[in-house]
Amino acid sequence: MPPDLTTEDSLTAPQITLTELDDAIERLGVDVPCRSYDPEVFFAESPADVEYAKSLCQTCPLREACLAGAKDRREPWGVWGGELFVQGVVVPRKRPRGRPRKNPVTA
Repeated sequence: MPPDLTTEDSLTAPQITLTELDDAIERLGVDVPCRSYDPEVFFAESPADVEYAKSLCQTCPLREACLAGAKDRREPWGVWGGELFVQGVVVPRKRPRGRPRKNPVTA
């Protein structure tokens, strides 16, 4: 039997599935950015778009539950709870495509 997700406090329970989180959002009538904005931005290739997605998550009332669930599920990629996941691990920022410079650029 799935956990009872009737209050926002219960949404921080460990091992919450995406379906349970989605159902709770519907029941609570919570406005979350991932439903208000294009979902593609949360799985963007561009570092600028990834930073934009992370900024959208900062105001989300379910950010902590989303992040905890993503860590539990080891999400393979995307922005979850305001953090970027790459291969199931939180990373600080997205690298642009291509090979890194051989020598650092001096300003």
